[in-house]
Amino acid sequence: MPEARLILGIDPGLRATGFGLIQSSGSKLAYVASGCIRSNSDDTLPERLRTLATDIQSIIGHHHPDDVAVEKVFVNVNPQSTLLLGQARGAVITAAVLCDVTVYEYTALQVKQAVVGHGKAAKEQVQEMVKRLLRLNATPQADAADALATAITHAHARQGLGAVASELLASKKVRQRGGRLI
Repeated sequence: MPEARLILGIDPGLRATGFGLIQSSGSKLAYVASGCIRSNSDDTLPERLRTLATDIQSIIGHHHPDDVAVEKVFVNVNPQSTLLLGQARGAVITAAVLCDVTVYEYTALQVKQAVVGHGKAAKEQVQEMVKRLLRLNATPQADAADALATAITHAHARQGLGAVASELLASKKVRQRGGRLI
C-alpha cells in the first residue's frame, strides 16, 4: 500500500489566502481541512504579511503536513499587484520553510490542467472538480478550492514519473525551467 502523505495547498493573496489539506495515498485523495486566511484591510503591508506567516505556521504546527504546494505568481496587468502578490507568496513560503516543510510550486496553468484537464478552466470549473475529486457535499469557497486544487496537483505530480521528478527537485539534483527538468 502506498505511503499516505498529508499535503497542504496554498493559494496566496494579501486579502485572502486559501489553504487546503488533503491526504494522498496512491491515487486515493481524502479531504482533511480547508479555509481562508483573511487580513484586515486597514492593516499595513508588514502587518498583513505577519498575519499570513503566523497563520500558515499555526496551520502547519497543528496538522504537520509532509509537503506544501504553493501556486506560483502570474503576471498581472498591474505591476504593483504582481509585486504585492509576490510578497504574500514570500511570506507563505518563508513560513513553511521555517517549519522545515518542503515547498513545491505550481503555475495556475498546471493546477487547472491537473484538476480540470485544460489550462483555461474557469474558477467555477475548478471548484466543481475539487468537489468531485474529494467527494465533498458542498462546493468549497473559491480561494479554498484553488488551494485544494494546488494540493491535488501535487498529489498527482507525486505519482509515476512525477514522483521521480518531485524527488529530484526536492534533492536539488536538478532544476526546473519552463516545465522541464534541467
